[in-house]
Amino acid sequence: MAIKDGVTPKILFYVQHLLGIGHLARASRVAAALQNDGFSVTIVTGGLPVRGFPPSQLDHVALPAVTSASEAFSGLIDADGNVVDDAFKERRRELLIDTLHELRPDIVVIEAFPFGRRQVRFELLPLLEAVAGMNPRPKLVTSVRDLLQERVKPGRNEETVELLNAHFDLVMVHGDPKFSRLEDTFPLAAEIRPPVGYTGLVAAPPPALPSETFQVLISAGGGAAGADLVKAAIEAARLLPDIRDWALITGPNLPQSAYDAATAEAPPGLKLFRFREDFPSLLAGAELSVSQAGYNTVCDVLRAGCRSLLVPFSAGGETEQTARAERLENLGLATTLLEHGLTGRQLAAAITVALARPKPPAAALDLDGANGAARLLMTLL
Repeated sequence: MAIKDGVTPKILFYVQHLLGIGHLARASRVAAALQNDGFSVTIVTGGLPVRGFPPSQLDHVALPAVTSASEAFSGLIDADGNVVDDAFKERRRELLIDTLHELRPDIVVIEAFPFGRRQVRFELLPLLEAVAGMNPRPKLVTSVRDLLQERVKPGRNEETVELLNAHFDLVMVHGDPKFSRLEDTFPLAAEIRPPVGYTGLVAAPPPALPSETFQVLISAGGGAAGADLVKAAIEAARLLPDIRDWALITGPNLPQSAYDAATAEAPPGLKLFRFREDFPSLLAGAELSVSQAGYNTVCDVLRAGCRSLLVPFSAGGETEQTARAERLENLGLATTLLEHGLTGRQLAAAITVALARPKPPAAALDLDGANGAARLLMTLL
């Protein structure tokens, strides 16, 4: 338990999801584990609402929502599609700083920044300054996934190191160092002065038995960048009529027009869902998972132990999912199909090959990263 001398330590946990829901899902799992370990957690979110995240047992402050204007993360828009202006940014900034001063946390955890989320520097740089000015000063932690985006503009890695060394007390990496280390995708890791700690991969607990089973379970992550996979999946289902049961989870952020078109075109035997909270248990009952290679989906697949065909998201120069898929393929835990130019015929052929392969070996990776985060943050107190 984190309670010490009768005082429950308080954590402010900031997370901003912009395109998918992976950042929010991982942060929610970590925050819930922290609360279960005896911390008092307030999670501050800045993206569009997603059912089930954050979990209801957490205190939650929702900033006026923003999302990315494109798959290339260029520009911010509000929930109605309007470009955010300075007044909108000021409302968010004031609410965030007021929450900090009202809560007076022992630890502030910022998800992704300064390695990512530069789009919200307008509120996060003032947050860093506000934390520095508090007495007593909260410990400041950055919470980052196992693999980072490698292709960044000149000077950004240097700026990241400067901010880390000036403000942060811990770099908390949600990965297993046997799978990847920070220096693998961040070239200036040796210049980081605060300690770097690894929590393990943040997977959900072992799932319950599935309420229904599907031979092939296809998922498109949050859906905002999954339209190509959804379209190819429908064509593949038509080409493989012998597969008895299909499920396609499009993600809550797939545009409504794309979801309507998918519903109209889906062949018999293919069930469509926007979102399934029981996704981890559905994986446990599936013979094959077809998905992007986002962090949370991969963790769920590793936990379930099913066959996995990964179609990593790579638009806009994104490298993270491709790197993760390649590492898993090298370990014999998945097969990979490139997203660029994906067709239903290619996907059908890859599904046929993947189903014919034996189930993968159990992953010898630490999947208890949520509890690992609690243990790591205790070292700061």
